Amino acid sequence: MGYACPVCETPQRDGEHLAHHLAFTAMLHGDDHEAWLDEHVPDWSDRDPDGLAAEVTPHAEAAEYHEVFEDTVDRERPDVDLGDHDHAGRAQGGHDHGGPAGRGAPEPPGARGGVDESGTTDPETEAALREARELTREMFEEDDDADSNDAPDDPSA
Repeated sequence: MGYACPVCETPQRDGEHLAHHLAFTAMLHGDDHEAWLDEHVPDWSDRDPDGLAAEVTPHAEAAEYHEVFEDTVDRERPDVDLGDHDHAGRAQGGHDHGGPAGRGAPEPPGARGGVDESGTTDPETEAALREARELTREMFEEDDDADSNDAPDDPSA
């Protein structure tokens, strides 16, 4: 079970995914998502995902969210170039981006090929996509740093 977006009713996996959906849609498109956030969580742009999730989930209806795992998706579709990264770690239809999916966890739906970059985009959209890629890269680097900080200081331990 997940949450339906209170604006467009698109189902999201959990509160954090709902917060990301609302915030990214508001930042990229403005529209009703931004108006809803401005009304319900005026400081939404200053909140971290957990803080925003805590504010938006009480306003969202429970919704069925179907998980998609790699063994249930079409492996014959063509690769989509998502930018400047290496597919050398790719095995059996998956990507190894060093994030959670690279450690054996299933990738979230839409993680691969989620953005159609086949058409032309305006400069504002290109800038938003570059910023989203950079934020994602930084997030994965922070996760990797946190994982390496969990290692014991004494290598003989």
